[in-house]
Amino acid sequence: MSRRREPVPVDAALLRDWPLPAPGGSKDARGRVVVVGGSARTPGAVVLGGLAALRVGAGRLTLVVPESIAGRVAIAVPEAGVVALADGRGAVLADDACDELESADAVVVGPGFVEPGIALRTVAEVCEGIAAHTGLVLDAFALGVLPDLDDLVLPAETVLTPNLEEAGILLGRDVDDARAAVAEIAGRYGASVTCYGEIADEDGGRWSVGAGGPGLGTSGSGDVLAGAVAGLLARGADAAQAAVWGTFAHATSGDRLAARIAPVGFLARELCDELPRALAAVG
Repeated sequence: MSRRREPVPVDAALLRDWPLPAPGGSKDARGRVVVVGGSARTPGAVVLGGLAALRVGAGRLTLVVPESIAGRVAIAVPEAGVVALADGRGAVLADDACDELESADAVVVGPGFVEPGIALRTVAEVCEGIAAHTGLVLDAFALGVLPDLDDLVLPAETVLTPNLEEAGILLGRDVDDARAAVAEIAGRYGASVTCYGEIADEDGGRWSVGAGGPGLGTSGSGDVLAGAVAGLLARGADAAQAAVWGTFAHATSGDRLAARIAPVGFLARELCDELPRALAAVG
């Protein structure tokens, strides 16, 4: 896919010319996703992210969450393995979590975190513990701590999924224009970025998804987007392709729900259920 400076409108025809890697015939062939996040206050964020990764075709899923919610999360997502986050002031990730990271094809960090200190240490440990080829998605609090990690080296296949407030934190100023912000963030952090339907990569590629509506502005919607992007990374898409396809699938899932239910009022969990149909509709 060639890179152009002006945003390229994303539609099904463009995506058919930029096909995802073949999914393969087994769960191992479709890749392993690890989602790291959660808290007692927001246990559902990792659930939504993990389900979205499976719904776009990832084969295996592990959720790394605080011990206090591990049991509830395991029941909520019986398809996933669950590993407890270590508690204390030292390392966040226990040995079994590190083992999962080493074998992951894509990792999401941030959904459901509510403590910046834990988010900061977790991002640093994840980047140190994953293989160079592993895809990485940073979301929510994991984005807010990036400016404090001056020496952090992000993997080559990294996608950032900020909202406008988080985009402002990444740039150190107020942001009200996602189209301009994504290109600047991509260049500054050396990653692909998706924000409110606008996507950019560090090489100057820019895309714009016109689908989606106000109903996507609902609790948990961003967790679904982050998980969908990670699932596509696990299947073998590069960062820019995963960001574009994931953003399109997320937005068109919202359109499908808006047509069936109402323009606003559908739930993030329902977006997960629509993702396979949105991808299949591309052909």
